[in-house]
Amino acid sequence: MASYDQPIIIKKVKKGGHAGHHGGAWKIAYADFVTAMMAFFLLLWLISMTTPEQKKGLADYFAPASLSETNSGAGGVLAGSAFDAEGAKTTNASSDLKPGVAEARTKGLASLDDGSGNLGVASGNDVTKNALEKPIQSDYRGAFEGAAASIRQAWQQNPNITDVQDNLRIEETADGLDIQIMDAVGRPMFPEGSKYPFEYTRQAIASIAPILAKLPNQVRISGHTASGSTYDDPRYGAWELSSDRANMVRTILGEFGLGDDHVESVVGRAATQPLLPSDPYLSANQRISILLLNAAPPVPPDLKP
Repeated sequence: MASYDQPIIIKKVKKGGHAGHHGGAWKIAYADFVTAMMAFFLLLWLISMTTPEQKKGLADYFAPASLSETNSGAGGVLAGSAFDAEGAKTTNASSDLKPGVAEARTKGLASLDDGSGNLGVASGNDVTKNALEKPIQSDYRGAFEGAAASIRQAWQQNPNITDVQDNLRIEETADGLDIQIMDAVGRPMFPEGSKYPFEYTRQAIASIAPILAKLPNQVRISGHTASGSTYDDPRYGAWELSSDRANMVRTILGEFGLGDDHVESVVGRAATQPLLPSDPYLSANQRISILLLNAAPPVPPDLKP
């Protein structure tokens, strides 16, 4: 009789013995690599599609600054430079002056020379004028820097104008502190052909009024259009539109605290003074300029009767 006590042997075969070396980890790494490459090419595409003005505005957004990038200034939105051929605006030190201005100041000092090499005594009017102008200019420089910082802070704290931060520029010019409200591609500040601004434009203008009202300096408001615009009404063109927009800005500033005694002039310039003379057809040339004048008012701010 056969014996059934023979042991049963079970063989187990391990499949996929190389799984430890050739698992699914490579798929994750490959997916990460493809995602990174796609993001990289998307970044290159976005950079190639943006204008220099948009790149500058984006850089200023992540690294906000003040009026000048020199050691003597605060470093600003436009790096202390203007769009025209005059170049950078820096301090009023003699080394930073244009040749004509430096020569004029030298001649002014020479006129006080009594011939002995020393500065003589000027007339009473000249002495009074020089005594008044020096503190006024220094006071205004600090006031302008404070006003620029306050305006930027007011714009940054308003969530309704976040998308148009690049349309709002502040720069120091020879005439004073220039506040620019300009159009950008896809982001106009006014409806086409209308003098009434969008709501976000109105809020941006309104936030400026209380700050300007605290300063004694007068304001010059000017409207500008870009070249090449067409108008349906032959009796209403660039001159009328730029004038109406400038006056509308004056009205909004008045509603929020800027008195009429602060307004020096309200003018429409049409397309005669493009912000970018090299390309007058760009949308950035269509803008409103609110210039806080550098000139002293009729009565000095610290002068008491």
